[in-house]
Amino acid sequence: MQDKSANFLSLFASSSTLICCALPSLFVVIGAGASFASFITVFPFLIVLSQYKLYVTLFAFLIIFIAGYVNYITYHMPCPADPELGRLCIKTRSRSRYVYYFSVALFIFATIFTYIIPKFI
Repeated sequence: MQDKSANFLSLFASSSTLICCALPSLFVVIGAGASFASFITVFPFLIVLSQYKLYVTLFAFLIIFIAGYVNYITYHMPCPADPELGRLCIKTRSRSRYVYYFSVALFIFATIFTYIIPKFI
């Protein structure tokens, strides 16, 4: 159960970097600055959140790192001997890894659009 909650926490953290930091850059890159301006009027907290984008990114990286460690540790733990519970254990571990990999990919995408792409614009 720890594995599952750690991975969903990492997914939440990586999503926060996407919302606060990568979304504004993405809108500017595709030429939708006016659309983003109207988006900000609906969700004004994004301005405050984007002011702390370095801290949000570092927090997300830390949470993803911890989730990866928990995922690695639980992956090598034995599953129950009961065939049904063993299958469920393996299935849950597989899903947990996919959630973790998705959150890492989301974090990388958000980090690229936040810190690297704006340097080329």
